[in-house]
Amino acid sequence: MGRPTALITGASAGLGAEFARQLARSQHNLVLVARDAARLGATAARLRQEFGVEVEVLTADLLTDDGVAATGARLADPARPVDVLVNNAGFGLVASFEASTAREEADQLRLLVRTPMELMHAALGPMLERRRGRIINVASVAGFIPRGSYGAAKAWGISFSRFANLRYGPRGVHVTAVCPGFVHTEFHQRMGANTGRIPTWLWLDPDQVVREGLADSARGRAVSIPSRRYTALVAISRLVPDRVAAAAGNRGR
Repeated sequence: MGRPTALITGASAGLGAEFARQLARSQHNLVLVARDAARLGATAARLRQEFGVEVEVLTADLLTDDGVAATGARLADPARPVDVLVNNAGFGLVASFEASTAREEADQLRLLVRTPMELMHAALGPMLERRRGRIINVASVAGFIPRGSYGAAKAWGISFSRFANLRYGPRGVHVTAVCPGFVHTEFHQRMGANTGRIPTWLWLDPDQVVREGLADSARGRAVSIPSRRYTALVAISRLVPDRVAAAAGNRGR
């Protein structure tokens, strides 16, 4: 058998690029999906050179029907099976719900809920036929607290991953929601968030988030919360009043 293949969305930066690096290091061939063709190509070239794996580039805008259809077709191609799907693409809105436009909110919901749902649907059939596969949905600890539309979208990813892992895990396909907290990536900078109020101890490195997420996925766990500190914080969030949990989550705005 040849190397397994992993398809990663939002693979040109942040957690997506780190998933690509760690999967390449474990000798997975890669399909990298993102909008920025130049950056994607540079990432692919580095991975090929460093790890000697095959890296396919798929330039696609996952906010569009065409972009999702092209990525779904690649996932469903029986001649080129994908063993691991990482739904990582996403963005956040710095403005509160009432201050954002309906278009911005719809785009966020599309990228965080509808797009990963459609890609999971495309990947699942072939994986079930082969009786093996892994799907990783990059969620967030925001999905456990009242955190506006972003938290609500991430809560869908957590809930659906728990359901899908229960239903499809016994058939060889495991689904894991990886739920980091604040991570040292471009995410907050790109959304224009003020991170000055976030304590240093709350920040995680991408290497740890991906390493623990991949390990939990390999164990067949439905939910992965990287680091003991965030595992404890999520447990505490279930005990405190909603307004307290929401205030903590809003530090990154």
